[in-house]
Amino acid sequence: MTDSVEAKADDDSAEGTPEGPSGYAAARLRLLNEEARSGPPRRSALSGLTDQWLAALAAGAAGETGVAGYALVAVGGYGRGELSPRSDLDLLLLYDGSAGQDRISALADRIWYPVWDLGLDLDHSVRTPAEARATAAEDLKVQLGLLDARHIAGDPALTASLRTAILADWRNQAPKRLPALHELCQERAERQGELSYLLEPDLKEARGGLRDATALRAVAASWLADAPREGLEEARTRLLDARDALHLVTGRATDRLALQEHDQVASALGLLDADALLRQVYEAARTISYAADVTWREVGRVLRSREARPRRRGLLLGRGRTDPVAASAERTPLAEGVVEQEGEAVLALAARPERDPVLPLRAAAAAAQAGLPLSLHAVRRLAAAARPLPVPWPAEAREQLLTLLGAGEATVQVWEALEAEGLITQLLPDWERVRCRPQRNAVHRWTVDRHLVETAVRASGLTRRVGRPDLLLMAALLHDIGKGWPGDHSEAGEVIARDVAARIGFGRADVDTLALLVRHHLLLIETATRRDLDDPVTVRGVADVVRDTGTLELLHALTEADALATGPAAWSNWRASLLADLVKRVAEVLAGGEVPEPADTEPTAEEERLAVEAARTGGPVLALHAHAEPDPEGGDEAAPEALGVELLLAVPDRPGLLAQAAGVLALHRLTVRAADLRAVDPIGEGPVTLLSWRVAAEYGSMPEAARLRADLGRAFDGSLDIEARLAEREAAYPRRRALAAPPPRVTVASGSSRVATVIEVRSQDAPGLLHRIGTALAATGVSVRSARISTLGANAVDAFYVVGADGAPLGEIRAAEVAREVEQALR
Repeated sequence: MTDSVEAKADDDSAEGTPEGPSGYAAARLRLLNEEARSGPPRRSALSGLTDQWLAALAAGAAGETGVAGYALVAVGGYGRGELSPRSDLDLLLLYDGSAGQDRISALADRIWYPVWDLGLDLDHSVRTPAEARATAAEDLKVQLGLLDARHIAGDPALTASLRTAILADWRNQAPKRLPALHELCQERAERQGELSYLLEPDLKEARGGLRDATALRAVAASWLADAPREGLEEARTRLLDARDALHLVTGRATDRLALQEHDQVASALGLLDADALLRQVYEAARTISYAADVTWREVGRVLRSREARPRRRGLLLGRGRTDPVAASAERTPLAEGVVEQEGEAVLALAARPERDPVLPLRAAAAAAQAGLPLSLHAVRRLAAAARPLPVPWPAEAREQLLTLLGAGEATVQVWEALEAEGLITQLLPDWERVRCRPQRNAVHRWTVDRHLVETAVRASGLTRRVGRPDLLLMAALLHDIGKGWPGDHSEAGEVIARDVAARIGFGRADVDTLALLVRHHLLLIETATRRDLDDPVTVRGVADVVRDTGTLELLHALTEADALATGPAAWSNWRASLLADLVKRVAEVLAGGEVPEPADTEPTAEEERLAVEAARTGGPVLALHAHAEPDPEGGDEAAPEALGVELLLAVPDRPGLLAQAAGVLALHRLTVRAADLRAVDPIGEGPVTLLSWRVAAEYGSMPEAARLRADLGRAFDGSLDIEARLAEREAAYPRRRALAAPPPRVTVASGSSRVATVIEVRSQDAPGLLHRIGTALAATGVSVRSARISTLGANAVDAFYVVGADGAPLGEIRAAEVAREVEQALR
């Protein structure tokens, strides 16, 4: 409720009549505060209470103005009797034209102004029936609202007449209006995204939200097609309940379920936690999305059939001529028991799902391979007659599952159809724990279950790179299956993967391989981006885990598929090159070679030129190069996340170099996406540090190289107070964060290197973070020998190879002290 309504409720509420503003406000407040009444009963009661108040207003106003031929009509959500606590009132004042315009305007003012005085949002219009029909004919949104017209006050015959006419118009215009409605839904989905996968979804506008549910009601009202009704009303009710709770928690008319509201909304709905809330919302959205997909396919089929019918009547079909309608209904075999009919995969007339336990998988695989959706009737018949597969599965069942997974993008719609009818959890009971499970990580674009399917989709494009594509696809489907269980998801997933693989019918050696792939699916990417690949301990450690080249190539492909399915921030040419370099080194060891001792990497010609100049001048020398990686999704244009600049910096070695250089970049609002640091001695007169940065402007354009060089020089000679400048900017432009980030964690990666101690820092990314880390390390007295800097979404995972004053790795106790001091500085 608005403050105005609450104020009215508190102002002599006991003396107000139910029809008066104070009485209505008080009754409304009591109703919304009743814990025993929520959901549909509360929405209905609130609508009824508002009807009573508005009817009294309208009757009084009509008496004062002398208007007789009018009707006050609720439309839209209010017309459906679904008022949420902060819903606006959608009202139409209908009049027959017998009264003059002045009296109608006076009548409208006497109804609208009391609503505004209470602070309620009002969407209103004043029209004759003819004007209402004409406006509806021009404006699809108006027509949709009028489909739910409901009488409140005045002449009920006027409302009934308009409602009958609007429904007749809608049904007559359905062949033109429904495609326009479908296009409207698609455009909205493009703007708002899919409710089923968003961390901060719009419950109304996102795909699978309340707008789509309303669109399905409109399709049903056209009598052209109908939506699958099972579970649809329950799903819609859950979204409405979530919106009610959101309105009460926030005190605002909002439909966006923001992160900071999750816990309170979950509590208001009596749910265990915020994850339970999101899971419930996601499940409801999937039900609506699937119903919408099925319904719009049916609308398209019916409209195509109607278009073909007149053409058929105009044809004089001779001998040997084909009836176009009959041709569209032809059944083309796809697999045993499965045929194509009118653009869908359906069951053959002779199919007997009650006698054929493999048929669900065979039908799904055939549909996906043909790029067709499974018909609703087929999926429901398969679900109703499904028989449990024997354990272990017969070879055909396993092969059909792998065929489904290897179909690429077409896998997704078929998998969703199976999941909507419960077939996936029948086949893979462990799927239930990851189904609709949210991932509270901005890097991930999907829920856990959809991410697993998307990883299989990505892996299907990499099957030519491995000797065992079946194991790759299965590992892709299972690699995060442990996220539904407590503890490390890789360890839990290994146990589940063993069980699932054995039940599906893989042999013992294959079960071991799948378990290894699931257990270590993060090994390659973490090692490639966080460890020194020139260190033999790094390469040997990976080789000892992987054991053979066949498993290595599987793990390589799985790593790439996983990253591509995660989101744009998880994959880039830089990550791909690091991964390929690591795989090449490990492959050499597995082939019988020895791990080479660390050797100084030869600088490029440009790096050597910069280093020589830095050594001669004693100051910083830098070069900037445009850096735009191809879109990881496969498009021609660069992805926004990948745009930036490669900055090469050569500086005579000095204490605190990393912190100073990173601080200057932060002052210029440059975000460090990746960095590499190493030392060279180009002319034999002392070491020069080479820093290779991949940076992007936080916003605006990149700074000029001359300005960067000047500020770097000032930082190195001590005339630029980086700490003070950063503090001033933070005070002037404080950053707003929706949620408190987890605290930073600094650890010692024992055994990761022979020549240095590896300090690993995991923290929320922020401007100046690398500067603060470098300052903290310098304060401990250690030297940074090399570094691997990696930023993934909002998280930074950095590894620093440090040595003591003697140039040797730190002792165990000293290393722990350094890690503790750095973590304390970052906190």
